[in-house]
Amino acid sequence: MLWNWNVMNTCFISKHWQITSKGMFAGSCIGVILLVIALEFLRRLSKEYDRFLIKQHAAPRAVPAFRPSVLQQALRALLHVAQFSVAYIVMLLAMYYNGYFIICIFIGAYIGSFVFHWEPLTAG
Repeated sequence: MLWNWNVMNTCFISKHWQITSKGMFAGSCIGVILLVIALEFLRRLSKEYDRFLIKQHAAPRAVPAFRPSVLQQALRALLHVAQFSVAYIVMLLAMYYNGYFIICIFIGAYIGSFVFHWEPLTAG
């Protein structure tokens, strides 16, 4: 694999994702951006679900550490698998060394982080 800026006659992931027009390439770039934004959304969703579980079982006095139920842990694991799968696909796309796709991955990461990780910061 070599670094490239190819737009036409490129193939990504499978033989069915063959770029045959500039419009198809532009749509693919938009899709890559949305895929990375979705990855950031999944990361935030996992974090918020963990916060929900902690708040749901919080008590005013000191209690032992909380352990999620089997169903709650199954959902946490499902969120992790979804996150891992999307991240793996993004990694495979980056391994094509297409400069446009790599830039789209960076743009998607920026937008996703801006939207889904904008929360108050606390000290400590």
